Amino acid sequence: MEYVKAIKADNQKIFNLVYDKYHSQIYGFILQRTQSTYIAEEVTQLTFIKLWKQRHIISEQLAINIQLFGMARQVMIDLLRKEATRFKYEGDSAVTPFTDSLIDAIESKDLLQLMEHDIQNMPKMRRLVFELSRKQGLSHKEIAQLFSISPKTVEQHIGKALLQLKQHLYSIML
Repeated sequence: MEYVKAIKADNQKIFNLVYDKYHSQIYGFILQRTQSTYIAEEVTQLTFIKLWKQRHIISEQLAINIQLFGMARQVMIDLLRKEATRFKYEGDSAVTPFTDSLIDAIESKDLLQLMEHDIQNMPKMRRLVFELSRKQGLSHKEIAQLFSISPKTVEQHIGKALLQLKQHLYSIML
């Protein structure tokens, strides 16, 4: 969080430190998803440019690495969409390396990973109740019997879990 405050205060030394620390990680993250060194290089550079341009509006509530990877993911998706559109309008549809299905697959995989991470970080009982309900398909009554709690308590755990997931997803989309 200290990095965020320093960058928001126009501290270029800290920005350079963050750049040095996360450049190769962002590059690897994008390269793994796209298998393109060109796109990985472009997205990495554009991500740090975006960070500097938007430094005054970045969140002090989230660590810099979380915000950087979120920006990189969004920049990657934007770039892939632009490439797909460019190929489409150039009429070279037989050689389209990036399609909407690729973009959708990347978005879905990233979203599932984020959600799974959030679920694993929930309080133990909330996580267990949520997983039994959503992943194993047990009813509220069945879960209540399993843990000797009321169905209303099960409902509250699930409601809190969903709210936690929604809030985190909303904060990422900003």
